[in-house]
Amino acid sequence: MIYLKTPQELAIIQANGEILGKCHAEVAKAIQPGVSTLALDKIAYQFIKDHDAHPSFLNYQVGDKKYAYSLCISVNDVVVHGLPGSLELKEGDIISIDAGVYKHGFHADSAYTYAIGQVGEDVENLLTRTKESLYQGIKQAVAGKRIGDIGSAVQTYTEGFGYGVVRELVGHGVGKNLHESPEVPNYGRRGDGPKLKEGMVIAIEPMINLGKRQITVDKDGWTIRTVDRKASAHFEHTVAVGKNEALQLTTFSYIEEVLKTSTVLLNI
Repeated sequence: MIYLKTPQELAIIQANGEILGKCHAEVAKAIQPGVSTLALDKIAYQFIKDHDAHPSFLNYQVGDKKYAYSLCISVNDVVVHGLPGSLELKEGDIISIDAGVYKHGFHADSAYTYAIGQVGEDVENLLTRTKESLYQGIKQAVAGKRIGDIGSAVQTYTEGFGYGVVRELVGHGVGKNLHESPEVPNYGRRGDGPKLKEGMVIAIEPMINLGKRQITVDKDGWTIRTVDRKASAHFEHTVAVGKNEALQLTTFSYIEEVLKTSTVLLNI
């Protein structure tokens, strides 16, 4: 069932999105060669708790598995769901940070992919274009359109550059639960799927591969990689469907302030 949110509920989600955006920025400040992904996770956990909120991903249950971290940290060929740990970042890596904040009964969810130092032009373009495809999708989150319009916009834009659009992983509704209906694929046909209505809240999250679209899952049951081990990028916003345009409930503005002054991260 798809739940429409009231203006008051949208305000709560947007407030959570502010906390989340600031959390992303705190993590971004710490991204540099030599830092471990687990250290980044600890920064996010403490920041969210300091704001009297809960990390949406921490203890998230999937079947008989429970996620043990506040962030999903996906490096290079990892598409999503990378586990924080002892891995130390190095120059030339790309790193996707996916996070959620839960407070006052609602979730906000967003993701951003960073380049550390110098990366190849092909990888830099992948990040730039994946981010651009997110906004192509957001433009379609208008009442009267359909879910397929969002997926078609993302797919058309990214496949135009020869990239692989992941099929097995999709965006989703967001609200009292981190994952709600409807699913929001990054591919599809215009005019297909559930009709968009004012008050729907969805996470649009292109997961785009430099090479083939196919993926594999590591033995840990979480980490998802590109089948050809080429780079993958991931950007995500939580948005509310509007009458004439979408309302972004999460923000990259705090991240962008960090990127303006960073001597380590590429400003995508």
